[in-house]
Amino acid sequence: MLQLQNTFTQNGNQVAWGKTGRGPPLVLLHGTPFSSQVWRRIAPLLSSRFTLYFFDLIGYGESEKRDDQNVSLNVQNGLLSALFKHWNLERPEVLAHDFGGATAMRAWHIDGLRYSRLTIFDAVVVRPWGSPFVAHVREHEVAFAGMPAYMHDALLRAYLQTAAHRPLSEEALRVYMKPWLGDIGQPAFYRQIAQMDQVQTDEVQDGYGPMDCDVRVLWGDKDDWIPFERGQEFANLIAGGKITRIPDAGHLVQEDAPEAIVAAMLDRRD
Repeated sequence: MLQLQNTFTQNGNQVAWGKTGRGPPLVLLHGTPFSSQVWRRIAPLLSSRFTLYFFDLIGYGESEKRDDQNVSLNVQNGLLSALFKHWNLERPEVLAHDFGGATAMRAWHIDGLRYSRLTIFDAVVVRPWGSPFVAHVREHEVAFAGMPAYMHDALLRAYLQTAAHRPLSEEALRVYMKPWLGDIGQPAFYRQIAQMDQVQTDEVQDGYGPMDCDVRVLWGDKDDWIPFERGQEFANLIAGGKITRIPDAGHLVQEDAPEAIVAAMLDRRD
């Protein structure tokens, strides 16, 4: 497990973060409904080449969760910008997944952050996105947040499994479920879903184009959340159409094919 032994406060929100390894800086950005623990199998293989910076988004993982908290994409890019300053990073490499990808793109366009290299995969970055489940939770957040714990547990397990092509191990399920359990975690899970809004990516999508850094786009070819075709559309906009198809991997590539991510990060070819 990754150790997040530090805290940073952004607009009253306590954020958990960690650092490990040696070499040039690499910032790891997780997505929803996950945490920085999605990198737990990948970070040890990269830490001899990079100094890794990782954190839990506002309202996720080990970061603070509370009622009436804004955990939408609207606040996550501001957090990333503040962390860059806190860590004294100017043009680090970035590895981003799902909402982490959206955060990286919003920070680039809204906050003016710059990266030396962006590796982005199965990201929430082009319209349309948002499942019927998301729409239903947005309409009935209070009802979902107040479900009996055994019902929430079953729903959460089923939802997490849809992110992966292969069956998730019990270890993975425990890791990903833990932040969303209990009197604090359960309402926090539905809070972050209820605040998902495509407007938050529409705000920057029309500005997508070639970026002044090396860009690598990877995508699981069995992603049932954001299909490969959406990844190709994104690659056409920012990477000249170049995309790496990851066979037999769903949305949660970190579980289905972590070796593909490691290989992409260690490949220094232009």
